[in-house]
Amino acid sequence: MITRKRLATGACALLAALSVALLPTGAAADEPAAKESPKVELVLDVSGSMRAKDIDGKSRMAAAKQAFNEVLDAVPEEVRLGIRTLGADYPGQDRKRGCKDTRQLYPVGPLDRTEAKTAVATLAPTGWTPIGPALLGAADDLGEDGATKRIVLITDGEDTCAPLDPCQVAREIAAKGIHLVIDTLGLVPDAKTRQQLTCIAEATGGTYTSVHRTEDLSRRVKQLVDRAADPVVTPVATQGTARCDKAPQLKPGLYTDRESFGEHRWYRVDLLPGQELRASVSVSADRAVNNDYGVLLRAVTLHGREIVRGSEAGDGRTDVISTGLRYPKPEADDGPGDAKPAAETVCLQVSNSFSAPPSVKTTPGMPVELTVDVVDGPSTASDVASFGLGRGWWLLGVLVLAGFLAGLLWGWLSRWRVAVWRTN
Repeated sequence: MITRKRLATGACALLAALSVALLPTGAAADEPAAKESPKVELVLDVSGSMRAKDIDGKSRMAAAKQAFNEVLDAVPEEVRLGIRTLGADYPGQDRKRGCKDTRQLYPVGPLDRTEAKTAVATLAPTGWTPIGPALLGAADDLGEDGATKRIVLITDGEDTCAPLDPCQVAREIAAKGIHLVIDTLGLVPDAKTRQQLTCIAEATGGTYTSVHRTEDLSRRVKQLVDRAADPVVTPVATQGTARCDKAPQLKPGLYTDRESFGEHRWYRVDLLPGQELRASVSVSADRAVNNDYGVLLRAVTLHGREIVRGSEAGDGRTDVISTGLRYPKPEADDGPGDAKPAAETVCLQVSNSFSAPPSVKTTPGMPVELTVDVVDGPSTASDVASFGLGRGWWLLGVLVLAGFLAGLLWGWLSRWRVAVWRTN
């Protein structure tokens, strides 16, 4: 009898232990899910046209290999990277076979830099340009999990495998809702290539960049791979005004707008003492424009006094032009009681000097991307704005006073010398 009771008691205890083990504990339920590593796949065009020698005096393929080696050395540890090629294997004229010529050169996962570089080194310009099939393959390579996913397409020509339109492929990928962004880079592109690559990028919220130098290719791919490792920031649509007092109030973040040719648009940002405003703007030339253009970003007070400015100009074909500025506001003197220091309203003016040929439509305006960030200001003066040139007349006043005192001293010395000469 006692033995049976002990067995029953032991069985109940075992069932209770199993029940507790199977049920999620409060601590485990409260723990956040582990963040999945971001994924990037570089899709490289290895078609026959990549033999052209028009990038820094060497072939497009050589420039791409050099850029890839530099990018692979700088890939963040948390990024899972893969490489896919298009047009790398079939050299013949059979269009049906040529349009299937895409394969994964290096699988998406933890990066072995030596192995990846060796795989890229074996590539030689070969066949067709099946961009649509390559994008579909890259989307499958990245999967449909919750990780941040980005495709970086590098090509020197438009797709040669119609009717599979790569722009429509990009729209279908975006419609899946898997949060996959496609960025495109055109190597010395013509107008048709530029139009197609822009359409692919815009369909998924990506960017298009025209590349004419190896250095630009390497730098841009690095930026896009690093961007995959950063939290995804969704741009907020806003609309600047013609006057600062009517301008929208912006918080730190990324904003989009459209600006007509030669237009000025205003935005406002509040800045507390001890904080630093960092702002940048990019204007995209999404259509044909005339040579000689520029963009200006100014920070001014509500009364119209300029604080600091950033500007950039160019001459020739461009796809995007950017500039930025920094304005550190000094700490306020301690006021009476516990009164909080008042914020200063800084007006940001975005202007452009683009113009277009008569045959080009000027509406809608060109895309504008405005980044606003407010951080703790520097503890010591490290730039012109901190020293005072950007905020007002302090330095000018000091120079005027120093000049006045120097003039008085020089005049007194001159009179003393004349008096001594007359006496002697």
